[in-house]
Amino acid sequence: MTVVQLRYQFRVYPTPRQQIELARAFGCARVVFNDGLRLRRQAREAGEKYISDGELSRQIITEAKLTPQRAWLGEVSAVVLQQALADLNTAYRNFFASVTGNRKGRKIAPPRLRSRKDNRQAIRFTRNSRFKVLDNGRLRLPKIGDLAVRWSRTLPSDPSSVAIIKDAAGRYFASFVVQASQDETLPPVDSEIGIDLGLTHFAVMSDGTKITAPKFLRRAARKLKRLQQDLSRKQRGSQNRKKAVVKVARAHARVADTRRDWQHKLSTAIIRENQAIYVEDLCVVGLGRTRLATSVHDACWASFTAMLEYKAARYRRTFGRVDRFFPSTRMCSQCGRINEKMALNVRAWDCPCGAAHDRDVNAALNVLAAGQADNGNDRGAQVRPGLVPAPRGEAVTHPDAACSTRSVEGISAL
Repeated sequence: MTVVQLRYQFRVYPTPRQQIELARAFGCARVVFNDGLRLRRQAREAGEKYISDGELSRQIITEAKLTPQRAWLGEVSAVVLQQALADLNTAYRNFFASVTGNRKGRKIAPPRLRSRKDNRQAIRFTRNSRFKVLDNGRLRLPKIGDLAVRWSRTLPSDPSSVAIIKDAAGRYFASFVVQASQDETLPPVDSEIGIDLGLTHFAVMSDGTKITAPKFLRRAARKLKRLQQDLSRKQRGSQNRKKAVVKVARAHARVADTRRDWQHKLSTAIIRENQAIYVEDLCVVGLGRTRLATSVHDACWASFTAMLEYKAARYRRTFGRVDRFFPSTRMCSQCGRINEKMALNVRAWDCPCGAAHDRDVNAALNVLAAGQADNGNDRGAQVRPGLVPAPRGEAVTHPDAACSTRSVEGISAL
């Protein structure tokens, strides 16, 4: 039986006294992280060898508690301090792996100092800290107390760790990490689907279903603009400015929460109804640098495909990504002919073989065929032609096309 690691996040409501204790824990973890980073920077500048994890823990935590300057580190749980150093060590390892080429993706910068003005503050407790979920539903944390938790569902098993997070909107969350077995396998179905992601339509399925892009950020732009204008008029350093900052953060948090909820519902519906799901591997970072950057970031394709991937693994569905250079839009799904580059305002086209195509549905059909071929289910179609340079705007739809915020095919757009 395969075991997967899942994360469950719940809202917590600390009392004013507990908020002070959490702020103290956030500050101590931040100081330990920064002290460790400074010590390693000084060793590098002095030409000394890299300080090991154990030696760093001894100097920054154990010995520092005995000095008058850092004696207050003993007021918080030692596990919180150790986990702060663990985060620093992980950041260094990721940086070294990126520099040496052992880590795929974009290059990672070296760790930076943490600020008390960062929008997000977090600490982590492991089993060594003996945190506990009480029978009355409260979360007991060492040197903090019993936190009131708003449970939306039960945990599948005892958590191995919990992180307490404070976001920019001033909300507190408890994020549990649990081990769960893959015994939630969904009943097998016969349907397989290819998905073409876009802007006018968030997702176009190979069966012809089109999901209209909700555009949550665009819909909230007017309110966000007004709140941002109010913030700009406040004097820097004043209490009114701090209140205005929180209002802006809450408005953005509402947009992000609404988008995340909608994507969870849509991805779950797709996983339940299809045995195999194939999507195109889009270069979101590159598209985020174009004139369509706001719409691209509002769509959040990366988070949606990540949801599909982990839910497919959890429920034992097949998930595949098709290469981003695959010409899914210009290839005829009937004969396999690759046509010339088309402008984004061309939403339908005819192939010389006589087939009439909807641009997005044809792309979804090609994504499905390519995904099936990569997974050993090739039906004989030509799905892997020679390398073809991908046009800059190939993966998105035309921004001026008519669009609606209403849902399609029963998918709620909230």
